[in-house]
Amino acid sequence: MIRIEGHHHISMRTKNIKENNHFYTTILGLRRVKVSVNQDDPSMYHVFYGDAVGSPGTGLTFFEMPMIGRTHRGTNAITRIGLFVPSSASLIYWQQRLGQFGIETGEITHYAGREALHFEDKDGLRLVLLNNNSEPVPDIWQGWADSTVEKEHQILGMGPVEMTVQSLSSLANTLETIFGYELVSREDSQAIYQSVGGHGYGEIILVEQDGPKERPGRGSVHHLAIRVQNSEELRYWEKKINDHGFQLIKFTDRFYFESLYFKDENGIVFELATDGPGFTADVSVEELGNNLDLPPFLESKRADIEAKLTPIREWE
Repeated sequence: MIRIEGHHHISMRTKNIKENNHFYTTILGLRRVKVSVNQDDPSMYHVFYGDAVGSPGTGLTFFEMPMIGRTHRGTNAITRIGLFVPSSASLIYWQQRLGQFGIETGEITHYAGREALHFEDKDGLRLVLLNNNSEPVPDIWQGWADSTVEKEHQILGMGPVEMTVQSLSSLANTLETIFGYELVSREDSQAIYQSVGGHGYGEIILVEQDGPKERPGRGSVHHLAIRVQNSEELRYWEKKINDHGFQLIKFTDRFYFESLYFKDENGIVFELATDGPGFTADVSVEELGNNLDLPPFLESKRADIEAKLTPIREWE
């Protein structure tokens, strides 16, 4: 049976990669697993954070855009990212830890049926830590031994992703008809879907909201990538997307994974990305994230690319 196995990664815009790196590695304790460039615009850093190897489902990725302005929040956008932590005690730990770093949080409350702690990163990206409460997570997720966070409280991986749209029914139809997501709950202007029934690591929360569309800026989400096992399955989904009437934005080999992109009727950008080869395709596990890694088709341009980027040592 071919199905979407959950989230793969999610990609955002940041104004300052130095501040971003500090937030996600030092404060949140994630591993920087790949420093590369936007393959469509190599003058721009593309940095990946995740578990020990950047396993699918743990990846938070950022494009650095120093001249970017603020986000004007609105509808037709990906508006919140859930991150799982192991327990209720972990939420208390994180409330205290974030406070020590000057990060404002709300009280521990509930979100999508789980205990939750809301906060924002330095760019204003809305995040929420969620009590995983011993629910199963993908076997491929690997804790990082050198994290700045104690093992029993480390972020496990991605949980629910919230999308605020003008037409809930159209996006719900896309999730159900093309990808086989299951409706978990529906109440008024909100619906919860899961790609793997009973598991939050592939969960999408739809919120219907009228009004102005979001104008993206720092801290806004560019796209959500969902998991596909291999190239053969990617072609399977390509046909289903085309048959549904959507036009592909791009089908490409990113070297670390293959992917295709399309946009739903609300303007939400989805990527489908294969599980492999992964970030160790060009470096060892030990060397992940230490240097600027370029896919083979950009290696001949390394000197020009590096000349336009702030050296890593200056933002670490």
